[in-house]
Amino acid sequence: MPTPEPTERELQLLKVLWQRGEATVREVYMALRDQLPIVQNTVQAFLRIMEQKGLVTHRLVGRSFVYRAAAARQHTSKNLLTGLLDGVFDGALDQLVASALAVRRPSAEELRKLREMLAAATARRSRS
Repeated sequence: MPTPEPTERELQLLKVLWQRGEATVREVYMALRDQLPIVQNTVQAFLRIMEQKGLVTHRLVGRSFVYRAAAARQHTSKNLLTGLLDGVFDGALDQLVASALAVRRPSAEELRKLREMLAAATARRSRS
C-alpha cells in the first residue's frame, strides 16, 4: 500500500525530521515554534497521527519517543510532484515548469543548474 501524501502541516514536521535525521517531540516543537502558531501537545498529536499513516516511525530512548521520517525526502518529493504533474497538469511537464516560472523567477545559479539538468536528461534520452 502506498504511503499517503502528507498534509502541508505534516510536511513542515517532516522537514524538521529530514533535516535532523530524527528528533523528539520537544525538538520538533522547538524547531517550529518561532515559525508556526503551534504548541508541543499539537506536535505530539501530529506525530502520532503521522505514525498511524506510515509517514514516521519512532523508537523509545529512555522515556522519550524519538521520531524519524519513514521515507527519504527525495521519495516523498517525487511522489508529491508526480501527483501534482498528473493530477493538475495531466502529465504536461512543460505546463508545470511554465507555472513554476510564473510563480518565481529563477536566480542565475538556478538557471545554470536547470541547463545542466536538461543537458543530462537530453543525453540520457538520446542514449536509450
